[in-house]
Amino acid sequence: MFIFNLTYVKPIQEVEKMLPAHISYLEENYSIKKFICSGRKVPRTGGIILCNCETRQEAEQIMEQDPFFKEKIAQYEIIEFVPSKSLEEFESFMKKIK
Repeated sequence: MFIFNLTYVKPIQEVEKMLPAHISYLEENYSIKKFICSGRKVPRTGGIILCNCETRQEAEQIMEQDPFFKEKIAQYEIIEFVPSKSLEEFESFMKKIK
């Protein structure tokens, strides 16, 4: 599992212009069960995406399709982690999407 930590590097006006394309990217990856959750940071300096991938290479390939990445709107940090403890409901959810 991976966390995509996005930090905006362009003014919020440019972020807003690319937002519809970014939302389409999110929806596409939710539909194939690669994204688990996503949202804005507070304050609005970027966002977080929880990505369900097996390998870092796969995560990077998904990241590279984001219009925010392609247009250099946001800088990405990819953090890999292995959940060792979670709610039982989350474990059940993860088993269903595998």
